[in-house]
Amino acid sequence: MTTAAPVAADTATRPGRAVRRRWPTVLWPAAAGLWLAFTVAHRALSGRWWLWLAVDTVPPPAFLLVPLVLAAGAVMSRRRRRVVAVLAALALLLGAGLGGVNVRWWQGGDGPAPADAVRVFSWNTGYWDSGGETETMYQVLRDADADVYLLQEYWFEQGRPTQATLDRLRAEFPGFHVVVVGELVTLSRLPVLRQAPLEPVGLPPEVAAAGDEWRYKTLRTDLDLGGGRVLSAYNLHLPVQLSPQHGPFDAAFYRILREQRAQREPQWRALARDVRDNPNPVLLAGDLNTTPAMGDLRKLPDGLRDAAHAMTTPYPASFAARPGWPHWWRLDWALASPQVRVHSYRFGDARGVSDHRTQELVVSLGDR
Repeated sequence: MTTAAPVAADTATRPGRAVRRRWPTVLWPAAAGLWLAFTVAHRALSGRWWLWLAVDTVPPPAFLLVPLVLAAGAVMSRRRRRVVAVLAALALLLGAGLGGVNVRWWQGGDGPAPADAVRVFSWNTGYWDSGGETETMYQVLRDADADVYLLQEYWFEQGRPTQATLDRLRAEFPGFHVVVVGELVTLSRLPVLRQAPLEPVGLPPEVAAAGDEWRYKTLRTDLDLGGGRVLSAYNLHLPVQLSPQHGPFDAAFYRILREQRAQREPQWRALARDVRDNPNPVLLAGDLNTTPAMGDLRKLPDGLRDAAHAMTTPYPASFAARPGWPHWWRLDWALASPQVRVHSYRFGDARGVSDHRTQELVVSLGDR
């Protein structure tokens, strides 16, 4: 009787031990298969299905980091490690272009800037002149010492900017041409030959009498660089794709997704149409509310290249979900036609005024 108890206890624990030994063999292949399926679905549905706008909030580095973690965990799956490794490799291959990595960061831009290069500053100011941060905001703008400012969210959270606000803007930048349409402000030290907000076709009816803030999300200004050279600067702020005030268990969450999709699509089409028909060199900068992982990037006008080749960082990111949190998303972009040389490009410090970092570029016109 004294020897039976240990044998029985050992027998009782064997199934539990076997399960614990088997779970990595089951878990890792399942996780790798699910992530591969998700990556395939994201490639197929992002930018095409309105409901996928909710999924588009996934931080782009996940498409690189998750397969690498799965590959590292392949060693725990024992007999199925090869299956896990293959699935993780396929997911990494499909998701590599979605991760937001700047593979050209070492190129150093398009060479030294000539004497007539143009300094461009683009920024989503985060509800202009509100929240008691007015003086800091103006200091950020002054310190930039730019030739052209492309600014977004020129509005209050409640009510629109007053004439006094506009008067101060002109006083802060004497000699600049000031162009304001809806929430978009373009300031230019260079002569403005033409100004035109892009007219989207097929917008749904506006809400809450939003007016021009609803209608116009791209402002084009044709700038005279001298010597017969003209640069078309596009100041852009696409509608956000979802509302953070509503969660997936709220019916309003899905209604807003549909509504925002209906707003975004006409703006993309208007932008592509205008750039396609524009004979001038083009610089487009602003808040696209679009990450490197989103299929909406396919809707960008043909022939534009990301200015990130003039950055010195391998992972450019401009937006943080909360103050003090890491910047996981790039929502702010600068793109240029081949004739525009980008000598430097960086994201700057918004000094707590906005949840978007500033964009600072030095560009010139070449013979590309």
